[in-house]
Amino acid sequence: MTTRPPFPIAWDSTMVKAFRTCPKMFYWEYMLHYKTKASSVHLHAGKAFASGLEAMRKAFWHEGLSSEDALLKGIGVLLTEYGDFECPSDSPKSADRMAGALEYYHATYPLGGDGADPVPLSDGTRAIEFSFAIPLHGSLRHPETEEPIIYTGRADQVVSWAGGIYPEDDKTTGQLGAKWADNWLMRSQFTGYVWAARQLWEKVQGALVTGIAIRKTGFDHARVPTARAPFMVDRWHSQTIEDIMRAMTMWETGYWDYNLDESCNNYGKCPMLDPCMSINPQPWLDTHYEIRRWDPISRSEEALKLLERPKEDDMLLSGAFEGLGFRI
Repeated sequence: MTTRPPFPIAWDSTMVKAFRTCPKMFYWEYMLHYKTKASSVHLHAGKAFASGLEAMRKAFWHEGLSSEDALLKGIGVLLTEYGDFECPSDSPKSADRMAGALEYYHATYPLGGDGADPVPLSDGTRAIEFSFAIPLHGSLRHPETEEPIIYTGRADQVVSWAGGIYPEDDKTTGQLGAKWADNWLMRSQFTGYVWAARQLWEKVQGALVTGIAIRKTGFDHARVPTARAPFMVDRWHSQTIEDIMRAMTMWETGYWDYNLDESCNNYGKCPMLDPCMSINPQPWLDTHYEIRRWDPISRSEEALKLLERPKEDDMLLSGAFEGLGFRI
């Protein structure tokens, strides 16, 4: 019996970036859903901060709380989300430091007073944690269902700033160097946000990136716009379609390209480096990884139970996963 995983109908910037980095890594992470068991303080703390920031903004703009009461609600949500996670002793991203970062953010960018108000929506709310799911192109269809391939994302908010409309993204980091802003000049994530925002609003100039540096000795901040000319958005759109079509071809043939270059050691190392270096990757995958499916629409992961381990080769897979709907 041979099976292959279903082709994703919804894609986001995380998935597209993974495919561009290394198709084989994408295949293991987003087709078979293997994720490392090790937890990251950066991801955990960043998620808690984002939850607190969202709660603070909604409390002020949607619930009508005062700025100070909204901050208190945000801190409560942040600490609940952080939970009993054990922060490494050498990391500044402990629960109390993340709460301090939210206080610093609140003081630096006051609610309703920082010149970047979330855009009003027709339902009376504001564009906070603004999600979208838009067909990429009428001719780009799912290889099995023939339904349109969807591009999804979620901006932290969409704001009116400096006479234009900007999707905004908040970044926690360890430091804000002189070249920090250069990281976003070509970032596909933000070009996709601009593409989506321009379906709904005029005067979308680019994206706004707000950074909060969290150090043991203090905090720092930066807010920079990153412009997107129409030709850049059109090029992103065409390239994303081409990338997904390449992924369809690999899905159909069963062979997923290896990068075999510098990306294997970017940011420390690729999460799939160990199985990739093994002549038999399956024992590595079985032992050091767990099955968590990324949902690009809800932007959350779902743990899945492994019923039968897939036997990896370069063309076909054997095995089945609970709830994945593999086609036989």
